[in-house]
Amino acid sequence: MTTDIPKWRYWIAACRPKTLTVAFVAVLAGTALAFSVGEINWFIAFLALICSLLMQAGANLINDAADFKTGADTEERLGFPRATQMGWLSYEEVYYGGLAAFALAFVLAIPLVVHGGLFILFLLVVSIMAGYGYSAGPYPLAYHGLGEVFVLIFFGYVCTTIPYYLQTGAVDLKILLASTQIGVISTLLIAINNTRDIEGDKKAGKKTLAARYGIVFGKLEISLTLLLPFLLNLLWAKLGYPIAAFLPLSLLPLATIIIQGIWKHSPGRLYNGYFVLSALLHLVFGILLSLAFILQDL
Repeated sequence: MTTDIPKWRYWIAACRPKTLTVAFVAVLAGTALAFSVGEINWFIAFLALICSLLMQAGANLINDAADFKTGADTEERLGFPRATQMGWLSYEEVYYGGLAAFALAFVLAIPLVVHGGLFILFLLVVSIMAGYGYSAGPYPLAYHGLGEVFVLIFFGYVCTTIPYYLQTGAVDLKILLASTQIGVISTLLIAINNTRDIEGDKKAGKKTLAARYGIVFGKLEISLTLLLPFLLNLLWAKLGYPIAAFLPLSLLPLATIIIQGIWKHSPGRLYNGYFVLSALLHLVFGILLSLAFILQDL
């Protein structure tokens, strides 16, 4: 390990801060939609955000350690550097760091459970179990083609719906639509990663959907997860949210650029650039959708 770099920087890198926007966008959208229908308890909103970020960081750390242990992350890795694989932190440090993040999220979520009831406790426990089971445990979801399902459910329906439910006490068609959009566009990021890593995942026995069904399937999945949120956006007009129906559509040119690049080039390190563009699109899409909800109430 390079001694002139503070260890805390390795910990930050291991948590993958650039990906934490996935949890941020989900909570932001759910809270903004709740703002459009009533007053906001900002303490509850802040706790929901912190707990979501901690659970994603925990899942990232466990994934880092698990992929190193199973051999999915080697010196041939095409994606961004990982802390365990690079030797920045030991397997034990990263693994137990992930467990600590989950434990802290659970403790900080106690006021959310008191505020929202047993429904929140159930979702909290299931989310932590799923975050751990994404890449660890007896049946790691990411290794059996269920990574997309996890991302859709957790970063879509759970992380977006809980902030809305905590503020309004309801789950309705509006939040289900927003959750679907956020969940699908979050799935885009894992679809790009899995398509890029097809060959490496096959060698490691990681049976992602892209590894199972091939490059064309992976590219189709990327295209679908890019375009579907924009198509669903039009439903906001029927729900009485005209700004939300059209404001995020300004990102369609960026989506087109990503789709064209994915189909033009074979999976490889070049896909890291498309991942960055997709992460940017995901973040801005979520912000624009949330802004539209807020403007609706003004």
